[in-house]
Amino acid sequence: MPRRTPVSLNVVERGAGVPVLALHGWTPDHRLMLGCLEPVFAARPGYRRLYPDLPGMGKSPAPPEVAGSDDVLDTLQDLVDDLLGDTPFLLVGESYGGYLARALTRSRPRQVLGLALICPVGTAVEKEERRVPQPTVLRPDPDLLAATDARTAGEFADLAVVQTPETLRRFRDEVLAGLDVADLTAMARIRQRWTLTEDPEGGAPFTRPSLILTGRQDHATGYLDQFALLPHYPRATFAALDVAGHNLQIEQPALFDALMGEWLDRVATEAG
Repeated sequence: MPRRTPVSLNVVERGAGVPVLALHGWTPDHRLMLGCLEPVFAARPGYRRLYPDLPGMGKSPAPPEVAGSDDVLDTLQDLVDDLLGDTPFLLVGESYGGYLARALTRSRPRQVLGLALICPVGTAVEKEERRVPQPTVLRPDPDLLAATDARTAGEFADLAVVQTPETLRRFRDEVLAGLDVADLTAMARIRQRWTLTEDPEGGAPFTRPSLILTGRQDHATGYLDQFALLPHYPRATFAALDVAGHNLQIEQPALFDALMGEWLDRVATEAG
């Protein structure tokens, strides 16, 4: 099949079996998804996990031809063609990656076995149009922030609802590490055409097992605009987790693992 773009995405792969494609959000890289999903699969053999870096993020290039979200989606279509062909796969997307995952699902409804969304962008793509709660810190630790370098502390505190040594460690390893290597020039170019030409929910409803996880204190993407997605995903479990912001996978890891595991069980039952 002819390629849509000249870009080859950097991909980190783990395991073997049923493919699982995991898409990170805007600015971080694959380490965000690797960090939250590998514990879920630790006791679940039989899955081939694919963790790409989106264009301009991590180690994936973003040449001038990648000038908007439509182009980013095209790089993912090429990736699926190259690595999976027509093989059915599971799809997980976080934040902006959730927006792309929904679009990929629209274009490949028979190939996607199940869809899981983590703090996804909802029905309102642009931030100023989203319905989000006010920033709230439910478990502050000013001493922890004071003992951390200013840049890390600032980035962490910008989204953290739970400020603990463990959430800081995971933020540094799984989120900040990606922020440090992002191609901000390329991302600014892509950001000019951020809204996809085709509405991800513009086609027929997706009737396979789905999961939509949101944080009740998430002031980046919120939880109300995601609830509005439910009619399009009639097999979706929807959860708005308390004591959780935009990094809910870090702040509520036990609930995250449990809900992701239950989704995997549902997908396996349907696929079997």
